[in-house]
Amino acid sequence: MTTREPVRIGVIGVGQIGKHHLENYSKIPDAEIVAVADVNETEARRVAEQYGIPHVCTDFRDLLKRDDIQAVDVALHNNLHMPVTVAGLEVGKHVYCEKPMAGSYRDAETMLNRAREAGRKLSIQLNSLFRAEAKAAHSLIQGGHLGKLYHARSAGHRRRGRPYVDGYGSPAFVQKATASGGALYDMGVYHIARILYLLGNPDVLTITGRVYQETPMDSKRSQLSGYNVEELGLGFVRLADGISLDIIEAWAVHLDKFDGSVILGAEGGVRLDPFGYFRSVGDLDLDSTADLGAFDWRIHNVGVDADAYDSSQHHWVAALQGRVVLLPTAEVALNTMLISEGIYRSDVLGHEVTAEEVRTESVSSALKL
Repeated sequence: MTTREPVRIGVIGVGQIGKHHLENYSKIPDAEIVAVADVNETEARRVAEQYGIPHVCTDFRDLLKRDDIQAVDVALHNNLHMPVTVAGLEVGKHVYCEKPMAGSYRDAETMLNRAREAGRKLSIQLNSLFRAEAKAAHSLIQGGHLGKLYHARSAGHRRRGRPYVDGYGSPAFVQKATASGGALYDMGVYHIARILYLLGNPDVLTITGRVYQETPMDSKRSQLSGYNVEELGLGFVRLADGISLDIIEAWAVHLDKFDGSVILGAEGGVRLDPFGYFRSVGDLDLDSTADLGAFDWRIHNVGVDADAYDSSQHHWVAALQGRVVLLPTAEVALNTMLISEGIYRSDVLGHEVTAEEVRTESVSSALKL
């Protein structure tokens, strides 16, 4: 059923990510935030007052008991994603969860299975799928302008941007106990998931990878942080249909930049950042840029329900209203978890691993509630 009635949402967690989600919802007319939950009652009440939210809970279970909430937004640390998401699904709520999907493949798989069993929608915050360059690349691929796809690169670069130790965020972002991973789980998720989505989310066959923590950091911050995750993740993935994928994701590296993520096809190629489309006509090689602003303007003024693709949260709300079909963000995020965990496992073992090995050997990293 299609409707423009507001979607009533409860947000669990009002830390850095929760505040960001709430700010995004404030720009979506069809999103009505009914309640927030956080163990820090003082901060929860302050944030609720800021955004005009009527109800505050210190226990997320009390929020889940409310019958005036259709969906919940889980904005907690990675290793809390699975238990809180499952709790929401079990009481009949649709769930929107911050990326990465969870702290381990096993937990992410549990989330998707429970959503299917409950007949409820599950979406993962993958805002990179809704950026103009991703929409443009998707349009080219769907139009057949790249031909047969055969290789892609997922790249992400920060010169020195590790949470907490480089000056922002909390130590929880760099501890395996709460985050499970570093650069791959933080920013790599966006880049890998975007590539998988554009490729049609093919099955993962094998993964080879290495992770590093080599760049010096402030000694006091290092000690206070308990930093034990990677700053650089590298991988090579064999996908179904003869497609390959290489990955480089850095929180900190002594280099000014990496070339952006790319997708290569037999008839053309696309680079996402900066956006470019490349093809050959006879003896002529064509390198094309694009006016993404004009592209986005036409989408909104010619298309239908274009606002449903303005951001991950716009899309989530529109899907709950029945205006659009929910993109397979959970399925893409699960495949992304499989690849990331495969890189970690390959690094430890020192050799290539199969997707089936990762699925079989993955263990839950979820924190007990």
